[in-house]
Amino acid sequence: MEIAIIGGGAAGFFLAVNLKTFAPQVEVTVFERQADVLKKVLVSGGGRCNLTNTFEGVTDLKQVYPRGHKLLKGLFKQFGHRDACRWFEAHGVPLVAQDDHCVFPAAQDARAVAGCLKSLAAELGVTVKTSHRVETLTPCGGKYEITFQDVRQGRLLFDRVAITTGGSPRGESFAYLERLGHRIETPVPSLFTFNIASPALRGLMGTVVDPALVGIPGTKFRHSGALLVTHWGMSGPAILKLSSHAARFIQEKAYRFPIFVNWTNDPHSETVTGILQNMAQRHPQKKISGLRPYDLPARLWHYLIGKSGIAPDRKWNELGHKGLCKLADTLCNDRYDVDGRSTFREEFVTCGGVSLESVQRQTLESKTCPGLYFAGEVLDIDGVTGGFNFQAAWTTAYTVARAIAENAVQKQPVP
Repeated sequence: MEIAIIGGGAAGFFLAVNLKTFAPQVEVTVFERQADVLKKVLVSGGGRCNLTNTFEGVTDLKQVYPRGHKLLKGLFKQFGHRDACRWFEAHGVPLVAQDDHCVFPAAQDARAVAGCLKSLAAELGVTVKTSHRVETLTPCGGKYEITFQDVRQGRLLFDRVAITTGGSPRGESFAYLERLGHRIETPVPSLFTFNIASPALRGLMGTVVDPALVGIPGTKFRHSGALLVTHWGMSGPAILKLSSHAARFIQEKAYRFPIFVNWTNDPHSETVTGILQNMAQRHPQKKISGLRPYDLPARLWHYLIGKSGIAPDRKWNELGHKGLCKLADTLCNDRYDVDGRSTFREEFVTCGGVSLESVQRQTLESKTCPGLYFAGEVLDIDGVTGGFNFQAAWTTAYTVARAIAENAVQKQPVP
């Protein structure tokens, strides 16, 4: 039994090593189009690899998986985040959870994760071939024939094939899968930061507010978390969550759309007005610039005062009700125009890919091509930042490994 895994990333290697563990007798070959494998693992998390999350505070998977949450809810029962943590620690990668619930290798080095997967693959006898870009994938008498671009070799036939090529911003990357009868959801970026052409805002570069609430006016898209002002605009978990959940809406707007920022994270503006009124009553003779509500950074507070049309040296008792309301409105409904996007570090994530309607929900096997499976971001599954995309990769790869081992090889349940 010969198995081909197309894609040498996180999902591909995790599938390979688990499949060889479940069914040592099968021949597994991983084909990677680039010259190196596991490149995304090595650059993720700033080179530390945020490989999963504790999911603390997640009451509904839709909160962290804008697409694919229903499918993952079922698959997590088979292999969830706790299983992933146990798996890596059992294979020599101690883990540590941060205060923000992100889980990293204790070594704080992505090479610990990549090294574990590569060494285990070598130990189990997985063949890895780099610089192999798929040209055609053709059903052939119950098997699959694969040809590769710029690679001259004999006819390659495999009994089972798993596609783990990850996401791609180019729809044509999925053309060969579409020709096999799979529905392809148009891929668009889903994890990015916002470009905002405001010199005054960019002058606050490095300012962090945690938490802040951000949203798109006139929609239900709004998310809270840390917000970072950058030299190009805005970043941070709040922005990344918004970009993920609103990915298709934002793409339809050609990445030009308005946003609001609630710097207080309090959705009730009357509460904010009340807090400002209390400050004015308690400190009537103090300068507005000298007292910062919600412990806002000083530079940001001075900026917001100016944006409200208030002189920073004015005293609290000089504001009056109208001035307090204006200041509260700026704090709760600070508007900006987004003019483009920027990739979040080197971690390019897309929504779209092979529609979940094209696969069997329990095994991730193709409905139109028996023996063809999918795992990882090639599926229309994506999560917000925080280790959730890697967890989806581990879960879907484990699911496919079990499915191939049980249904195509052993015909018996895998322990």
